[in-house]
Amino acid sequence: MLDFEKSWRFSSPGAAPRGVVNAFYEFIERIAQQKDDPKHIVEWFKAAFSGGSAGGSSTLSWAWSDLDKTMGQAADNAPLFIEAFWETCVGLEAKGIAVPDVVLINRVLAEHAAGYELRPPRLVATNDYAPVAVPHQMPSLAAQANALITESLDAADRLLVEGQGRRAVQELLWLLETASTAFRASGANDSSVQGKYFNKIMSEMRSQGRGTAQEQILTWMTTLHGFLSSPTGGGVRHGTDLQAGIAIQPHEARLYCNLIRGYLTYLIQEHERQAIAVAPTTL
Repeated sequence: MLDFEKSWRFSSPGAAPRGVVNAFYEFIERIAQQKDDPKHIVEWFKAAFSGGSAGGSSTLSWAWSDLDKTMGQAADNAPLFIEAFWETCVGLEAKGIAVPDVVLINRVLAEHAAGYELRPPRLVATNDYAPVAVPHQMPSLAAQANALITESLDAADRLLVEGQGRRAVQELLWLLETASTAFRASGANDSSVQGKYFNKIMSEMRSQGRGTAQEQILTWMTTLHGFLSSPTGGGVRHGTDLQAGIAIQPHEARLYCNLIRGYLTYLIQEHERQAIAVAPTTL
């Protein structure tokens, strides 16, 4: 077995590109040509891709057809698909049969942007999600707020690794809404924010920052929040419209998460700036 993120064995981080599936199938054809009885090779690969659940085919023709179908199904989980091919090749090589080496397999994975690279005994992701850094500590807020931020950021990162992009975005969108409430009634005068919900809080803060960079930043923040919340947009808050909804793709989820992280950083730093501004000075 290859060594990779344990969660990928239970929740697919994404499918293998069709180009990789086709290339591996062609490799198997060339491997099988080395034997007088190619069906034995085909059955070996078919068993590997099915996790041992596939039965034997009646003829060589049916074996190839069944292998194609089995590979298509196995490709839904790219790491397991690559592992099945690699482990079978290792076993055949030990029997003196020529198989593709690591360099050739990695070339195929790179050409088709599979997002993985073999470094036996490891399989590593080559498009790892690199999150925008968000300060986990908000000095002007209570310890409870810091705990919520840390827990939510960690949960979102874990969900992205597991291939659950929509849930990761949902987690950070919730955190953005939560962080915005830190500004509610933060002042002691009539200009303090009174709204209880995200849109109202953002609207009041934009009014107070009219003509400044803050007004534009909060407008972008509200636009992203609105799109992701809408049933015909990201659909992460109120459900997705089955006819007009837009499914979030993995690369889009990473972008949304990084955008939200950037806005969280802004809110944290802005809250700290305001806390310093209203703090009593010591003579």
